[in-house]
Amino acid sequence: MTQSKRASRSAPIRVLIAKPGLDGHDRGAKVVARALRDSGMEVIYAGLRQTPEEIVRAALEEDVDLIGLSILSGAHMALIPRVLGLLKKNKAGAIPVFAGGIIPDEDARRLRSAGVRAIFGPGASLEEIVTTARKLARPAA
Repeated sequence: MTQSKRASRSAPIRVLIAKPGLDGHDRGAKVVARALRDSGMEVIYAGLRQTPEEIVRAALEEDVDLIGLSILSGAHMALIPRVLGLLKKNKAGAIPVFAGGIIPDEDARRLRSAGVRAIFGPGASLEEIVTTARKLARPAA
């Protein structure tokens, strides 16, 4: 099922949360995953140390509406664009991607230009993340 067909259904939003690269700190990702789940979304948590290929494969297999990437390792400028490129290569570039973690402002601007739909840094509220995730997954018609 394509992303656009899922978005038109009344089914819960399906979101994949993943930790790309060698970053071993997953507390924030788990807190976000729980907040999204508690708001009624179906959350697939891919776990630690995922490659961009594994993330995209999981997103396609799970037929997700949205992908959230949590990264604290400093490798965001290598890993996130790779995920975006693989989504496009697999004709899934319409799946919105958001990111969270330690991402400097200049890098955040570049990632947004590359296609990341939202970036959350330290101090972002769970309410803001949930609200944004809903808007990204089910934009107003």
